[in-house]
Amino acid sequence: MKYKRILLKLSGEALMGERQYGIDPVRLAEYASDIKEIIDRGVQVAIVIGGGNIFRGVAGASAGMDRVQGDHMGMLATVINGLALQSALDNAQVPTRLQTAIKINEVAEPFIRRRAMRHLEKNRVVIFGGGTGNPYFTNDSAAVLRAIEIEADVILKGTRVDGIYTSDPEKNSDAVKFDNISFDDVLKKGLKVMDTTAFTLSQENHLPIIVFDMNTRGNLLKVISGENIGTTVDF
Repeated sequence: MKYKRILLKLSGEALMGERQYGIDPVRLAEYASDIKEIIDRGVQVAIVIGGGNIFRGVAGASAGMDRVQGDHMGMLATVINGLALQSALDNAQVPTRLQTAIKINEVAEPFIRRRAMRHLEKNRVVIFGGGTGNPYFTNDSAAVLRAIEIEADVILKGTRVDGIYTSDPEKNSDAVKFDNISFDDVLKKGLKVMDTTAFTLSQENHLPIIVFDMNTRGNLLKVISGENIGTTVDF
């Protein structure tokens, strides 16, 4: 395997599957199966998952809700998704721990870096919920922060699009896909990979990002194996 330890960033919306909201158990089971494939090959896996299928703080704020309250609701949504993914992984016989940046001791462990590292070394999947624990920071920022803390080799951003394009491929059929692109070129071209805070943090810590289609079965294993799937952002 090309990578030994990864941070997999998943969007909450991806858990909806074909639904309009909530969690699709079929999609969850597919993700658990794909993750089990790479765990069985000795890859250490940490996961950050969004909460957009349940609640998005920015959307709440735009509708008149207090931004801090909205972001806290969004953090709790990521914990709900983390519990759902943990259950799916348990059903796939994959040992999993859920750690949160906000204290919910009856539901999950608190985030403790050394404990997270130990879980990974024992080949347990670690799901990080609750974002960074602070409002005004996205789950992209949480993913990069946790990846740096656990010394991950790469961030894998699983989306419904198969990489980074010159423009939105769902809206523009003439959009051209990049196989590889540098951090500097992403900024120069104004491409959207992550929010600015997360992207800059990843660049400053020399942490590559791979954007790929997580909804195609087997793609996760292909990425881990070093196949040219998706788009790699590197130096």
